[in-house]
Amino acid sequence: MFRGATKITLDAKGRLAIPARYRERIVARCEGHLVCTIDQDKCLLLYPLPDWEDIERQLMRLPSLNRAARKLQRLMVGYASDLELDGHGRVLIPRELREYAGLDRQSILIGQGNKFELWDEAGWNSKRDAWLAEGGDEGLELPPELESLSL
Repeated sequence: MFRGATKITLDAKGRLAIPARYRERIVARCEGHLVCTIDQDKCLLLYPLPDWEDIERQLMRLPSLNRAARKLQRLMVGYASDLELDGHGRVLIPRELREYAGLDRQSILIGQGNKFELWDEAGWNSKRDAWLAEGGDEGLELPPELESLSL
């Protein structure tokens, strides 16, 4: 499981150094093979290859005549890029994906269980602050599966 928020810096070539605390798990889970794709929130998603392959199979089983399903297939599968950890624990984020997410140097890697979200730091701070400002339960509709969740 990947959890926590880590400030990171992309180098001039667009390489991201995966934090050392995750590297061993990534190598054990997928031999350093990751897949990166876009998310509708203007961030990138990084999955270990086996986890991505499961998601990709599910996406491709969706009915192609359904407009929402087709849009999701086009975006998530269409932008999916294979990444591989180099000898220094870095991955190269393709330029098209960096441009989509507005990634420059200062970024933040957010662990989300089976994947990471990669955000431009300013974009993340803005979204996070907006979510926190929403406050309380007003306007927040939880799915029925979460109504019994206790934190």
